[in-house]
Amino acid sequence: QVQLVESGGGLVQPGGSLRLSCAASGGIFSINAMGWYRQGPGKERELVAVDISGGTTKYADSVKGRFTISRDNAKNEVHLQMNSLKPEDSAVYYCNAVIRSSRNSPYMTYWGTGTLVTVSS
Repeated sequence: QVQLVESGGGLVQPGGSLRLSCAASGGIFSINAMGWYRQGPGKERELVAVDISGGTTKYADSVKGRFTISRDNAKNEVHLQMNSLKPEDSAVYYCNAVIRSSRNSPYMTYWGTGTLVTVSS
C-alpha cells in the first residue's frame, strides 16, 4: 500500500527558508510525477510545483524564482526548497504522487497528510 510521508514544515520568519521532503513507500512499480500542493486558510488547494518524469517541472507563478522542486528517483523522494518565504506562503503543504503499483496496473494519485508551513514574524 502506497504511503507518502512529508517532513520539514514549521514556523519561519518572512524572508527565511524551509525545505520540505516527501518519501513514497510501499508497492511502487513506477512514479510518473511527484509534486506539492498547498491549501491556505479559507482557500482552495492549489498546485505549487510538480516534477514530471522526463524532466519537466512546473511552478505556480507565485513561487517562481523562490521555490525549487527536486526528485531523488532512487529513493522515491521529492523535495521542495522554499526561499524568500512570504506570509502568503503560509499553508498546509501536501505531497502528491502519481504511481502505479505494477506493470499492469493504472497510475493512481496519492496524497500525503500534509505539513504546516507558517511564515510569520
